[in-house]
Amino acid sequence: MRSIRVETSAATILLTEAPEPKVRDRQTGEIAKDAVSGETLMRLGVVYIEDGESSLIQVTVPASGVSEGLALGGPVALPGLVVRPWESVFNGQQRHGIAYRAAAVTPAAFPVGAGA
Repeated sequence: MRSIRVETSAATILLTEAPEPKVRDRQTGEIAKDAVSGETLMRLGVVYIEDGESSLIQVTVPASGVSEGLALGGPVALPGLVVRPWESVFNGQQRHGIAYRAAAVTPAAFPVGAGA
């Protein structure tokens, strides 16, 4: 499926869940790896705020893209953020959704005027 780039320059993104290894198979505990590089993938939660609306989303990043200095509740940047629609059949039921993936997660600053 096609990936769609997300423009984040007008958004405030706050870290709500610290990065942790993404589990590929919950039954076996297998950790997800990037299909091309084989690198461990990490999952984190953020609240994405733009134009007065907010969404809680889960984002996947490669382990090498997780920066030091991340703080829960603090602003972060998600360079290279893309969304990809997905579909699968699980236990005989059709499922679908949107997956979010970024090249990295780094500390950021609150936008000028935020909270003023």
